[in-house]
Amino acid sequence: MSDERKKLWEPSKKWIKNAEVTHFIEHVNKQYKKNIKDAKELYQWSIDSIEDFWAAMWDFGNVIASQKYDKVVEDLNVFPGTKWFPGAKLNFAENLLKHKDNQFAFIFQGESKKTEIITYKNLNKQVARLAKSLREIGVKVGDRVVSYIPNLIETPTAMLAATAIGAVWASCGAELQASAVIDRFGQIEPKVLFTVDGYYYRDNVFEITDNIKEVVNAIPSIEKVVVVSYVSEGKPDISSIPKAVHWDNFISKEENPKLDFEQLPFDHPVYVMFSSGTTGKPKCMVQGAGGVLINHLKELILATDLKRSDVINYITAPSWMMWNWLISSLAVGATIFLYDGNPLYPEPLRMFELIEKYKISIFGTSASYIHHLMGIGAKPPEKYDLSSLREISQTASTLSPEGFEYVYREIKKDLFFNSISGGTDINGCFACALPILPVYSGEIQTKSLAMKIQAYNENAEPVLDEQAELVCEAPSPSMPIYFWGDDANMTKYKAAYFDDFKDRGKNVWRHGDYIVIHSDTEGITFWGRSDAVLKPSGVRIGTAEIYNVVEQLPEIADSLVIGQKFVGDIRIVMFVLLNEGYELTDELQAKIRQTLREKTSPRHVPKLIYAAPPDGIPYTFSNKKVEIAVTKIIHGMEVTNRGALRNPESLDFYMKMKDKLK
Repeated sequence: MSDERKKLWEPSKKWIKNAEVTHFIEHVNKQYKKNIKDAKELYQWSIDSIEDFWAAMWDFGNVIASQKYDKVVEDLNVFPGTKWFPGAKLNFAENLLKHKDNQFAFIFQGESKKTEIITYKNLNKQVARLAKSLREIGVKVGDRVVSYIPNLIETPTAMLAATAIGAVWASCGAELQASAVIDRFGQIEPKVLFTVDGYYYRDNVFEITDNIKEVVNAIPSIEKVVVVSYVSEGKPDISSIPKAVHWDNFISKEENPKLDFEQLPFDHPVYVMFSSGTTGKPKCMVQGAGGVLINHLKELILATDLKRSDVINYITAPSWMMWNWLISSLAVGATIFLYDGNPLYPEPLRMFELIEKYKISIFGTSASYIHHLMGIGAKPPEKYDLSSLREISQTASTLSPEGFEYVYREIKKDLFFNSISGGTDINGCFACALPILPVYSGEIQTKSLAMKIQAYNENAEPVLDEQAELVCEAPSPSMPIYFWGDDANMTKYKAAYFDDFKDRGKNVWRHGDYIVIHSDTEGITFWGRSDAVLKPSGVRIGTAEIYNVVEQLPEIADSLVIGQKFVGDIRIVMFVLLNEGYELTDELQAKIRQTLREKTSPRHVPKLIYAAPPDGIPYTFSNKKVEIAVTKIIHGMEVTNRGALRNPESLDFYMKMKDKLK
């Protein structure tokens, strides 16, 4: 193993004994008369016996169904389009609301302004009251109910009420511009919109009434708008919003209405998830209730080691699939800590203050958050008691090996660092952690169970120890059941995932990530999106290879690299966001180039380096850098969907740079 990939943590015997995945192995060995001894053997069994694995997960995850399945899967060779658990009847919300006691279901904290807590018992009551109201206004099985709202307790409450009666849910965070919301919801024709008067960010109030009016006027299918009061003292004036009613006036006044959960097929649609939409109108990916449920149970129980006693948090918003993933923690009966606002406000260690206060045991965040803490030299345990914290989970963009090392050096030596990667497309992970394995710097621990993952080179051959395309060779339950508006042949669906290796005789899901699978540890390193791969002189370079080096320099806060077509080749152009007090001098440019030459190769060295303005690195709402939009601008192509970006104004800088780079 190279020196760069250091072993940072090894689970103790006690940890392994108590891990949920250990109990799962015991269950499988007993049920299927196996002798699985470790994580490697478990993964191999899970891809050799895909049907048995998911049947075992159904039992181990205590899936509630009014009717058991006839078989696990119709035909694994039908890819895409096979049917999972045919014959089963269940309800998604019923599985998330199986606990009805006085344990906290949600703890909500909105930056510094508001706090709220609800028990499982009261959550069940709220959902029943809201479901009654939705039924009374004519919401039926298959209707779409959507939200344009921050990360409040009302958001999952509305989702649970909608899915309890068989409606299909889609959500956007309140931070999205109206155009981005219309691009998403306009395609699926929702009947009901849940929204809010505004939201806080860095203690500033952002009212969204004008945005709501624009959305409602653009989508004629919306029959009712339910407005939550969040930033207003008392009830806000909603008279200017068509078809609007206050949440308090809409929710049934009946104290304890009976909640009848609609019993529906396993693949009945539960969520419409949207692609980032940075290269055109967002794709609308329709996901089945049972598939999302059983996949989330797998990832929360086996990979995350979530227990009833845990308090789990992820820094996320309802625009991102990690929100859906987090809310499924209800199925395990854990307490979910919801945070809304800037996690670095009013001071950079705000989340660690809340970890201490609310005894958060599993804290989920992004690579950019960890890199920021590392950049400012933060040492959270010097200020806060982190004894409750047993796990940090990380996703979104790629975390550098130094980021892994920082977590163990400066946050906590003995915790499980759970780096995961997957996608909105599957509402889950292709690669994730398994808490009975050691953690190595810069590596996701393993392939996700029952996901038949390979790295394919350009000849469609599986390779180890070299950068290649992430593919999945077999179906899994949470893959989309279809794309909204696609034809009977699933043309858009197949074009999105299956067409790339078709001409080389392979029927596999190509996900669009560039990875290395390591032969020694069997861990996986992600190197960025494969459509953003740089190819100077034909050499393929993952963008994360450059970011991981450059963003270690004390002068650099963030960076973006693109490949520009130039004189018959590709040249690397770099944009850097500088930390306060630094300028992009000739000396700093020379230092960047020398560091990259020494730590990577001469091919990684950018031809041109420019300073980006503050907030000049474009990001999606799920904290991923957007190299493709900048590449399009530099090559004179139009970027039509700025609303898909968290900071669309960042693209103005690159529009001005276009002529300079000709």
